[in-house]
Amino acid sequence: MKTRSSFIKLKAIAFIIGASLFSGSVSAQSQTLTLKDAIKYALENKADAKKAKLEVENSEYQIQEVRSRALPQISANGNITYNPILQLNALPGDFFGAPGTTILAPLGQKWTAGGGVSLTQNIFDQAVFTGLKAARSTREFYQINAQLTEEQVIERVANNYYEVFVQREKLAVIDSNYVNTTKAKSIIQGQFDNGLAKKIDLDRITVKLYNINTQRQQLINAVQLQENALKFYMGMPIETPITLPKTEFEVTPQALAEAPNTATRTEYLLIEKQEQLLDFQKKSIIAEYYPTLSLSAGYNYLGQGPEMPLFAKPADGVYWSDYSTIGLNLKIPIFTGFGTRARVRQADVDLRKIQADKEDTKLSLDLAFENARTQIENSLITIKNQKENAQLAQEVLDNTRNNYYQGLAPLTDLLDAENALVEAQNNYTSALLEYKLAEIQLIKSKGELRTLTN
Repeated sequence: MKTRSSFIKLKAIAFIIGASLFSGSVSAQSQTLTLKDAIKYALENKADAKKAKLEVENSEYQIQEVRSRALPQISANGNITYNPILQLNALPGDFFGAPGTTILAPLGQKWTAGGGVSLTQNIFDQAVFTGLKAARSTREFYQINAQLTEEQVIERVANNYYEVFVQREKLAVIDSNYVNTTKAKSIIQGQFDNGLAKKIDLDRITVKLYNINTQRQQLINAVQLQENALKFYMGMPIETPITLPKTEFEVTPQALAEAPNTATRTEYLLIEKQEQLLDFQKKSIIAEYYPTLSLSAGYNYLGQGPEMPLFAKPADGVYWSDYSTIGLNLKIPIFTGFGTRARVRQADVDLRKIQADKEDTKLSLDLAFENARTQIENSLITIKNQKENAQLAQEVLDNTRNNYYQGLAPLTDLLDAENALVEAQNNYTSALLEYKLAEIQLIKSKGELRTLTN
């Protein structure tokens, strides 16, 4: 029996020493990560944030593409043609000194070559003008969308940051419980060796130690999984060790009285910009009813002869000449089979749908603020109660432990008091988490998530 108890005691000591060494090595090698640091890292490295910035950059190129339709379109062309068999044309014989007859005569030359430059310039095209306005709105849309993406990254990182902290706090509670229970077991072991304690008490405290160790392993795994999730949302390599300072989990007062202006929220601004783009889409379809006017011009050079005109001379029978054209092109739509009208009506339906979405978005944002405010108020009450409860549970445990060691209380009371303290401490930590998560939602509902980077 002494051998078994000695083995258990050595195992407990090894566990404590190993945990201390593990904590020391981690803190020595870990990167201390405040919430501000985590968010800044995510905004610079997370793929979602990078892609949103690229979308903004791409919108500039989309504007250039639309603008090109209002600029001159210039192209060069060239061709060379060989006619093995020339087409015969029926001509009056009068041209050849044979009146009253018809003569089949070939027209053209065996070789022709040409080259030139053509220009087209839109003078009036309502669709182009509308497209330019829509392109600028598209850039603003992607800028707002990038801001929304950054806010979503901030929210995910903050939520997971606090989740990691809670898991680590629960692990600290279980570690403290293990140390205290180990001390109690050592005392019971001494009492048992001296015939002052029952074997069942020693066995029960030993079983509890094993259970605590199992819970600890589960929490270690939970901490690791939660840290991996945080690093993923940050865009940080998973193998990077991190440490979270406890100052990041303090309860800070929040302004709860004044409701935020929903119209300034990024989600609302984005849907407003979508509505504007759909309005431009409708206008671009209506522009198809308008006439279009464009200028075209061209200058060409043509060579003909029995030989390949390139590098040939008049002495070879090859002659070159130039010609040019300038024209105005007017297109007036008259009837399109009601296709344009149908597409205008479809665009109008899309506008009415986005207006309904806008009203629903406003209602959703108002709901989020009210829910966050209610959760904040309730969490503050819960935190106060759980903090007092944890303090009371600590006092009960101290008194029960003292009574047990003096033989005035059974082991059951001691184990129940320890369990009550662990539960109270975990409830307090969970209440803090609920508060911090509600705090994030409240800050989000005010449109102030970016302040978390300050």
